[in-house]
Amino acid sequence: MTSPNIAIVGAGIGGLACARTLQQHGRSVTVFEREASPRSRWQGGMLDLHVDTGQAALRAANLFEEFSAVARPEGQEMRGLDPYTGALIHHELPVEGAGNAPEIDRGQLRDLFLDALAPDTIRWGHPVTSADALTEDFDLVIGADGTWSRIRPALSTATPIYTGDLLVETFLDADRHPEVALMVGNGTLAAKSGRLMLSAQRNSRGHIRVYAGLPAPADSRVDLLEVFEGWHDGLLDLIRQADGDFVNRPLYVLPVGHRWDHVPGVTLLGDAAHLMPPYGIGANLAMLDGTDLATAIISHDDLDAAVRSYENLMLPRARAAAEACAELTATLVADTVVDVESARHHLNDRIQRA
Repeated sequence: MTSPNIAIVGAGIGGLACARTLQQHGRSVTVFEREASPRSRWQGGMLDLHVDTGQAALRAANLFEEFSAVARPEGQEMRGLDPYTGALIHHELPVEGAGNAPEIDRGQLRDLFLDALAPDTIRWGHPVTSADALTEDFDLVIGADGTWSRIRPALSTATPIYTGDLLVETFLDADRHPEVALMVGNGTLAAKSGRLMLSAQRNSRGHIRVYAGLPAPADSRVDLLEVFEGWHDGLLDLIRQADGDFVNRPLYVLPVGHRWDHVPGVTLLGDAAHLMPPYGIGANLAMLDGTDLATAIISHDDLDAAVRSYENLMLPRARAAAEACAELTATLVADTVVDVESARHHLNDRIQRA
């Protein structure tokens, strides 16, 4: 049987996990990426990779040892602060065992996949405007192109929905702000009141990423010190002492249970298939989608049967994750940091059972 010619649109970690796994088994794959180079933009903060999703994908891609060499187990520390007094009301330390989910910079994780691919696998600076642009030259087009996927319309009329919540992102240099760094600790710090949230996340190389969450129009320009007036000074220093620009990250989701009727020659993975709130689930699922799809292709003689098998596995799993995320969103509005942490563990359990 002739090896199918496969195109992946998007060089995020989901698409790269798929490409890496396919290449391990001698399959032909080309990745199209609109960005001009691997360093065109910052790739995002830390990711905690879960045993049954992200870590399972790394094992399937034969990159788990490389991941373990750069991951930060200490990054699993979670500190919850009272927003008005700054008091520590929840402190979760890393634990060894089945629930271990070490953190890694998203950029470092992406580099693991990039370094493992054959030269010239990725066509940098090649945006793809639709699936039709590739279907004459490829047996399968995989949309791994995220929130505003150009491949999704070939399968679905669904479009991302704005949640009404805006994340504003900036960063701090830990060496320049030792008191703030001490407050944040080795992992993630969070404080919340209703739909208002401030969090900080320790990345590698002394980098602290800061996120302010609030209900606001997607294109808002807000005065964060005014929004968080009355919060503890230590928390407000996350804003006052920022070393970087403030960047809006409006939160969009696809409808819970988003699915499509199978179309030969096209499929989706990651956010293109099941965009969810940023609760640490999407990246893990994208990688698992990628390796599951590659494994299905490798395991079936018929390409269309392989894609159907993948979609029958991925879509129910994505629905369970989206339902759990919707439940967690409701919890975030009403509950304390302690309750939110319990809800996050419940979310992970739900996905693992799907």
